[in-house]
Amino acid sequence: MDYKRDKDQDADCVKITALLLKSRTGEFDLESILFLKLRGLGIHDLGCIGECVNLERLDLSGNNITNLASLASLQHLSVLNLSSNKISNLEPLRSCESLQNLNVAGNIISSIDNLHCLQSLRKLEHIRFKDNTYNYSNPVCRNAPYRTIVLEMFPTIKVLDGERVVGRGSDLYQLCKDIDDTIKAGLYKNGQLVEHPDRKPWVEDSYWEIKRSSNAIIEEAYKQFNDVLHECRLLNNRATHVISQTERSMSLKKQPKQYAI
Repeated sequence: MDYKRDKDQDADCVKITALLLKSRTGEFDLESILFLKLRGLGIHDLGCIGECVNLERLDLSGNNITNLASLASLQHLSVLNLSSNKISNLEPLRSCESLQNLNVAGNIISSIDNLHCLQSLRKLEHIRFKDNTYNYSNPVCRNAPYRTIVLEMFPTIKVLDGERVVGRGSDLYQLCKDIDDTIKAGLYKNGQLVEHPDRKPWVEDSYWEIKRSSNAIIEEAYKQFNDVLHECRLLNNRATHVISQTERSMSLKKQPKQYAI
């Protein structure tokens, strides 16, 4: 009964209080809270969340938040999810100098100018303004050159809207995408599947064969494995022989005895 009452109170929550934070985390001291999830609680007032000065990860998605002023004191915050709220101004996040991952998809950010305040965040690597999975976006994303402008504003970010833009994985991602597009374009002609009888494999038949290494440790391991495998085969043969003899002996016992007269 008490659990149901607490759940109902969370559902009707509109302001973050010390009591709410302590009950959700089990911490007695707000400064001890490092991770916090307050998703879908109907919150519109961040209240005393700024007192969680050591907070590192915060999820406030699916609420009714409009003002982020209380987040300005969170110097250690590295991951922040503000998706699906009613936010138009990101200015208070300028002070969150440790921020690395920011999700503000599904808000009402309308202009590129609203993003300039994030340029001072040197550690910011992941930014999301839209999320096609949940159909979240922002008015600013409707601007045709939006992606190009954002990449110019944040030259050090690695992932924008869930797509890697720099780093070791970006070239591979683009290569795979180009290959997929080429294959799709070549498979069909005038809506019909095109047959290619003269097509050949990309690699030689021997490409996938396991090549023996000259490393002494690997050679020894390979030898031991073969020895164990040979033993297993011998045991299997012996077991098969014993089972066969047992079955034969049992079948002889079941046969009725015959007497010659």
